[in-house]
Amino acid sequence: MADDRTDEIRPRKASDGALPPAGPGRALPPGQPEGAESHGISMPEACLDDGMGAEFVHPADMADHLENLSLEKQVCALRHMPTEDAAEALAELDGSVAVDVLENLDADVAAQIIAEMAPDDAADVLDELDEDHRDVLLEKLTRESSEELRTLLNFDPDSAAGAMNTELILLEKNFSVDEAIAHIRREMEDKESPYYGYVVDHKDVLVGVLSLRDLMLARPGTIVGDAVAGQSVVSVTYDTDKREVASLLSHYNYLAMPVVDYEGHIMGVVTYDDIMDIMHDEASADMLGMVGADPEESVDTPWPESVRKRLPWLVVNLLNSALSASVVYMFEGTIAQMAVLAVLMPMVANQAGNTGQQALAVMIRQLATDRFDQKKAWLAVLREGKIGIVTGLIVAVTAFFGAWAFTGNAVVGAVMGGALLCDMILGAVAGGSIPLIFRAVGRDPAQASSIFLTTITDGAGFFIFLGLASLFIF
Repeated sequence: MADDRTDEIRPRKASDGALPPAGPGRALPPGQPEGAESHGISMPEACLDDGMGAEFVHPADMADHLENLSLEKQVCALRHMPTEDAAEALAELDGSVAVDVLENLDADVAAQIIAEMAPDDAADVLDELDEDHRDVLLEKLTRESSEELRTLLNFDPDSAAGAMNTELILLEKNFSVDEAIAHIRREMEDKESPYYGYVVDHKDVLVGVLSLRDLMLARPGTIVGDAVAGQSVVSVTYDTDKREVASLLSHYNYLAMPVVDYEGHIMGVVTYDDIMDIMHDEASADMLGMVGADPEESVDTPWPESVRKRLPWLVVNLLNSALSASVVYMFEGTIAQMAVLAVLMPMVANQAGNTGQQALAVMIRQLATDRFDQKKAWLAVLREGKIGIVTGLIVAVTAFFGAWAFTGNAVVGAVMGGALLCDMILGAVAGGSIPLIFRAVGRDPAQASSIFLTTITDGAGFFIFLGLASLFIF
């Protein structure tokens, strides 16, 4: 993989020349502070419908507009737009839309747009292309840009290196603060994330981090190496999972997290805007995974591909439903003797299923946003069990009186209440446990959790309710 390539990538410097400096009037790059000057991005006249003009304050607004147009109009817009604007708009497009547009653009135009993008954004887009088309575009870039992007593409996209940007401000540790500020002024235009200055030695080993505020408030003549002396630098290695990076960035409230190799050489930085994208993608993946849908699926996914991805889990769900149906079949005689049981039976399963879904959602969210040791994880399951007992008792008492009033039979009410209590406790414990079990066997904790939870609460609910009815009513 990328383990043997870490020595080939170093942060981009202003003098590298891989990207031209931003010109006057350029739109705000991601993360630029409020109050900075910006200009609107307009749809090219050649691509307008019925002469209707369209101008947007931010590239993200342009991307939203483009995604609602036909592919022909999307390609037309990016072809006729200024290259800088096209690069910013392309970076904001949904992955599948960006791929379609690049595949239909002239290769020379597409390469110019790629060259104008931030390295991390360019790598993300290129990673979605098929290998042959990607190679064609990379061959049209400068050698330095091509090598940098190839190196980024070699990293695991789910790692810190896969999400990092190599455009950052490096400060030599022997700089004075005045020299550092002058250096930042020279390089700041080219940087996507001018939040911090990263202090390095002559081998580019990270020795400290200074915020721009720290530099502005430092006494004139102070050496930046002295300013960071004794500082405990928080960084991540290039192979750290991006979810762990997101957790750390959120924990420390940083705007950016430096990425280093195992010798401490700085390789790049993961910025908060990238982390926002990561957290959004993870939340979407968890939501889709819970019901057996593919985490990468969207409304733009071709429907035959969606069928292929969804069908296996639907078959699993069918088999699980057959198990629940077989439980009901076991008590066919009991239901035949008192038809009202068939009316009340789904209430038990539905209530327990909802209880389990609440526990499942809380546990998956916790696993996605926090580091969770084994002891704390199972204490969380115990907590869900306690919640299940208390809520189960309240619902069981309510159901007891409701079923008694409905059927005129107190025993039926007691059976209903008892079954609800047992199944709700089971649902709460199962909802808290399933994600942990999936994680323990190396699977995504959210993957189809809902399907397995429903099987447990339905099958157990039917068995407990009909079993109690067989014991105490007949």
